[in-house]
Amino acid sequence: MTSDPATPAPFDPYRQEPAYWTRHWDKVIPWIVALATAVLAVCSFPPYQMSEFAYAMLVPGILWAYYRPRFRLYAATLLGAQMVAWTVILGWLHHVSWLGLLLLGPFTGLWVGVWYLAVWWTIPRMYGRETPVRLAAVVALAGLWVVIEWTRTWFLSGFPWLPLAASQWQRISILQIAAYTGAGGVSFVLVAMNLGFAAYAHRLFREERSGFAKRSQEFFLAMFLLLACLAVYVAETVNRTEFAVRFLRAGLVQPYIPQTLKWDPASESGTLDVLQRTTLLAASANPDLILWPEAAATRAVHGDAAMQAWTEQLAVRAKAPLLVGTVAQDDLPGAEPVWSNGVVLVRPQGGLQPEFYRKRHLVPFGEYVPVRFLLGWLNKIVPVGDTDFLPGTEPGLLSVPVADGNTAWAAPLLCFEDVFPSLARDSVQAGADLFVVMTNNGWFGEDGAAVQHAAHSALRAVETRRPVLRVGNGGWSGWIDEFGFVRYTMTNDEGSIYFRGARVINVTRDQRWIGRQSFYSEHGDWFVIVSAAAAVFGWMLLRVAAPRVAPAADGADLT
Repeated sequence: MTSDPATPAPFDPYRQEPAYWTRHWDKVIPWIVALATAVLAVCSFPPYQMSEFAYAMLVPGILWAYYRPRFRLYAATLLGAQMVAWTVILGWLHHVSWLGLLLLGPFTGLWVGVWYLAVWWTIPRMYGRETPVRLAAVVALAGLWVVIEWTRTWFLSGFPWLPLAASQWQRISILQIAAYTGAGGVSFVLVAMNLGFAAYAHRLFREERSGFAKRSQEFFLAMFLLLACLAVYVAETVNRTEFAVRFLRAGLVQPYIPQTLKWDPASESGTLDVLQRTTLLAASANPDLILWPEAAATRAVHGDAAMQAWTEQLAVRAKAPLLVGTVAQDDLPGAEPVWSNGVVLVRPQGGLQPEFYRKRHLVPFGEYVPVRFLLGWLNKIVPVGDTDFLPGTEPGLLSVPVADGNTAWAAPLLCFEDVFPSLARDSVQAGADLFVVMTNNGWFGEDGAAVQHAAHSALRAVETRRPVLRVGNGGWSGWIDEFGFVRYTMTNDEGSIYFRGARVINVTRDQRWIGRQSFYSEHGDWFVIVSAAAAVFGWMLLRVAAPRVAPAADGADLT
């Protein structure tokens, strides 16, 4: 006699009910994945400095893809997590514009999150295939990430802020591959590590393999790539101190002028007094060169006779050349003055030098309005004036004095120009010996923008094998050597980078890289092309070879 299946089982008071998360797994897992993805992403980047989290920040989304969730649920979960994460990462924008934060944060998250859509498509198709196919899929996904990061350098004027490689700016052992591949190579390895960890975790906990059968070729590939990075690090940085030669005694001036006062005519005398005191403080230590941050002067040193005279007199009192970040005014006959953001050199003998660096990559809605004839009405809420700044077109190297009466070619990078690899590369090809990054991060408070920005300078240093001197209105100021190692960070007695003061540091150069270019400087973004080809090849391979997998538990359709 059989029981009626429609009849409920008799009540058993001793029966243990499954946990809530077990009974509602399909509802709980998206929230777990979203939370883990957002937290890991935020913690991977400065200012939190948990660089190791970058090796696992993609794992929750990748591992979930092995379970073949519905596309809409997967996409909404991962894209939403990235939108939240990047809104938090770029949270310092609220000091300038809440609207800008609420637009740029989610947009950046969506742009980065597109990668997960490829993961959803790829993982089920590579699962169960032979080793070459699975490894090709790993390379394809890592290559696609590199291509997505590259598009951020130019799409809609470009905002390549915090590529995945920037998470490792204080872990120089993995960064050295960037001298050959650009920062994209570091991101490639990190993505491969995430894919390898996810594959290994699935093999251990889902497939329940044991012994030698639990090995994961995807994980082995990722470890091989990581070891290759470490090999480059050992080969190029061991005993580097033996090759250090005296280069420059640099004075860094950090005036820390609040943005509410910086352009206030009533506060001009106080601002100039701060510049004078901090400059003379640096001069007391006999530097070869004194550096000011972006737009340090209250008026145009290049174009305003009174401001030029005041700066030249200060250079005479300091007995040292001043490398000055300043707005510039060029008067044209019969036309409105042309304004630009630039860098000039003022010598104690000779005054203002004719060479002038004009900023090449302007800030949209900060220094110009894109397609002004269509978007000019935005000037009512974005006060950039009725005239756009004039962008520069050349690296604009400046000849600056260095140790022992010698000179060197300095390549200025203003504001966020150091986030663009192509600008740094163009400067090195023009003959740059060092980079001088001048910025005014005072716009963004003390919420982490300055440290995030500094991370990009480390990438540019490694890519080009050129030292980087940074000076900001309110930090981050310091020196990063050719290998991305932070040799000096300007801090106060409390260890904060946000303060007013001046410091003088002795900068060295690695003599092996004097007059020599890195592989990346010579060949540019070749790795992006290779990555794109790998992504296309992997897609084509998976299209031809359908995976051998069990049907999806939730009825997902992969056709």
